[in-house]
Amino acid sequence: MYNGFLTDVDDIKVGHFQDYNALTGTTVIIPVNGAVCGVDVRGSAPGTRETDLLKPENLVEKVNAVMLSGGSAYGLDAASGIMHYLEENDMGMDVTVCKVPIVVGAVIFDLTVGSNKIRPDFKMGYEACKNATFNNNSSGCIGGGTGACVGKILGKEFSMKSGIGQASITIGDFKIAALTVLNAFGDIYDAEKNIQIAGAYSKQEKKFLDTMKIYEKNLDNYNVFNKATNTTISIVATNANLTKANCNKISQMAHDGFARSIIPVHTMFDGDTIFTLSTGKIDVDISFAGAMAAKVISRSIANAIYTSKSYDNLLSYQDITN
Repeated sequence: MYNGFLTDVDDIKVGHFQDYNALTGTTVIIPVNGAVCGVDVRGSAPGTRETDLLKPENLVEKVNAVMLSGGSAYGLDAASGIMHYLEENDMGMDVTVCKVPIVVGAVIFDLTVGSNKIRPDFKMGYEACKNATFNNNSSGCIGGGTGACVGKILGKEFSMKSGIGQASITIGDFKIAALTVLNAFGDIYDAEKNIQIAGAYSKQEKKFLDTMKIYEKNLDNYNVFNKATNTTISIVATNANLTKANCNKISQMAHDGFARSIIPVHTMFDGDTIFTLSTGKIDVDISFAGAMAAKVISRSIANAIYTSKSYDNLLSYQDITN
């Protein structure tokens, strides 16, 4: 396990709401004073909301919430509940006649786990906001990670359970943290320990099945593989003083953490997306901040595996190591 949580960065709340019968849910991150935000999307099957706002040339500078949700495209509905909560609490971009809450977000595909008829909606988004606190240390099968799993090349029978992972790093006055909803097509590694910790797994043989080797041995028949949409979505938060362009660069560099920990990553079946929030407290070299973002992202991915438990006949890391 790696230390830390997203809320180690000041002025940020995290909240979750989930349905354990349907095995899906929503996570919301609320920077209470608003925060400069950027994004980088590398996967080829993304489900996102309002990401065009985060281009440096566009008007909006700060966001009021980031949503990470299950439910595939259906789960984008949870953002309406988040907007309603923020409006009730007078949070949003002042457009003279009212304040419009700026909510960006992304979703994972979890419809093959639990029920595919119940998805995150207005109520889940609203309740996640009500549950948001400054000291949220929740991880594993909760919120947007409730229905997450990994190692899907041979289908659900060989997949493993994952969920949400968090981690943070503090160096002097500089703080950077990450929260990841891990729902990858590929195998998962603890990059700092250089060991595989999850992925396609044979219950009979009690061993990992290397996804890339499976690909290599079946190049002439690759269409038989499971290609259900997956997606890993993350948020980096830092007290570094960043512009929107800087935040986009940090998100870009943070994807190196995905590449270290997920193999293969950024596939045609993933919608991998990373947001970066800046609360603007201290000046930090951008290249250093980006390198640390990749490191903390990688740690949050490992923690998503270490803290998750079994659901819906999906084995967890805890099952195969105990």
